[in-house]
Amino acid sequence: MIDNETNLTLLNVNQIVSLLSRAYIKLIKNGTPLKSFPSVMLWGPPGIGKSQGVREIAGNIQAKTGKKVSITDVRLLLFNPVDLRGIPTTNADKTLSVWLKPQIFQMDESEDVINILFLDEITAAPQSVQAAAYQITLDRVIGEHKLPENCIVIAAGNRVTDKSVAYNMPRALANRLLHITVKGDPDSWHDWAVKSGIHRFVTSFLEYNPTALMRSDSPESTLAFPTPRSWEMVSNILTNISENMDAIQPLISGCIGASVTYNFAKWCTLFSNQPSIEDIFAGKKTAVEKSPEMQEALRAEMVAYARQHPEKELINNSIVFACDLPWTFRTNLLHDYQLIPKLRPILAENAIYLDAVKAGMK
Repeated sequence: MIDNETNLTLLNVNQIVSLLSRAYIKLIKNGTPLKSFPSVMLWGPPGIGKSQGVREIAGNIQAKTGKKVSITDVRLLLFNPVDLRGIPTTNADKTLSVWLKPQIFQMDESEDVINILFLDEITAAPQSVQAAAYQITLDRVIGEHKLPENCIVIAAGNRVTDKSVAYNMPRALANRLLHITVKGDPDSWHDWAVKSGIHRFVTSFLEYNPTALMRSDSPESTLAFPTPRSWEMVSNILTNISENMDAIQPLISGCIGASVTYNFAKWCTLFSNQPSIEDIFAGKKTAVEKSPEMQEALRAEMVAYARQHPEKELINNSIVFACDLPWTFRTNLLHDYQLIPKLRPILAENAIYLDAVKAGMK
C-alpha cells in the first residue's frame, strides 16, 4: 500500500523494526561505518508507535551484537538553532569565540557502545531548527561538533495531513534522509501489547474491535482520541490505579474520548462473567460461554494469568482446556503464549503446541 501524501510504501511498526534492526546489526557485525547508512526519517500520525519502534530497534541491536545501546531522545520542537550548536563563549585568551558542546553530543564513544540519536518531532520544529539539523543528518556534525562514529541517526515526525503541528520539510533536508511511512496495524500492535504486558481489558477489546486502535478521522477540535499511545495510557491506569470502570471512567475518557470509552466500559463488564481461571489452569472441567465476545475476553484473561504463573503443569492444563474450544481460539491462545519469553521453554515441550506449529500456526 502506498501513502498518497509521501508516495512511500506504508509499513507497520513491526516491519520497520525488523527491517532497520537487520540493517544496523549487519553494519555493526561487519565493522562497516554507521555513517555509510543514511539517516532515517519515520513519518506517521501522533501516537502510532514511532518512539516505541526506536526503542525496540535498540533492544534488538543490543541482543544481537552484545553492545550496550544508548538512546539520546531530542524533541526538536523544544529547541532553538543555538541549542543544537551550543552556547557561544570566548576562548582562553579571549581572542576568538568558541561554542560549548550541547549535551546531546556528549555520547559514549566506546567500542562496546552504540548510540542512537533520535530527533523526534522534527516536522513540528520551526524551519530554522530543521535547517540546523541539515549537518546532523548528512554530515553528522553541526558547527565544530561531531557525532561519534558509533552513532545512528533516526528522525521522526508527523505529516501535514495528520492534523498535528507540522511544517513542510525543506527539500534540501528531505533529500538527506531515508524515508519510511508508518501505518497503524492492529495485528502488529497486538503482538507488541502482549509482549509488553498491556492490560487484558485493552488487548481483548482491540482484538475484537481493531478499528478502535486508531481513529485518524477525529475532528481537529477533539483533544482525546484513540491511538496506540493513548491505549497504552489506558492500560497504565487500569494496571496502576484501578480496574473499576465506574471509578476511573473519566480518566479513561480523558485518554481516548467519551464515545470510545462508552463502548470500552461495556466490554470490560464481560470479565465479571468469566469462569474461574484458577480452575481452568488447575485442569478442572469448566463450562465456557461460546459467544465470540466472551471467548476473546477469556483468551486475554488466560494470557494474563499464564504470564503471572509460568508453571509447566498449569500451562499444559490450559492448553488442554483450549482444545475443547474452537480451533481459532486454541491457535490464537498459543500464538499469544509464544510471545511471552517465560512460556517458550514450556511450549517447546508441549505436543499440542508443536503440532500446531507444524500445521502452520500463525
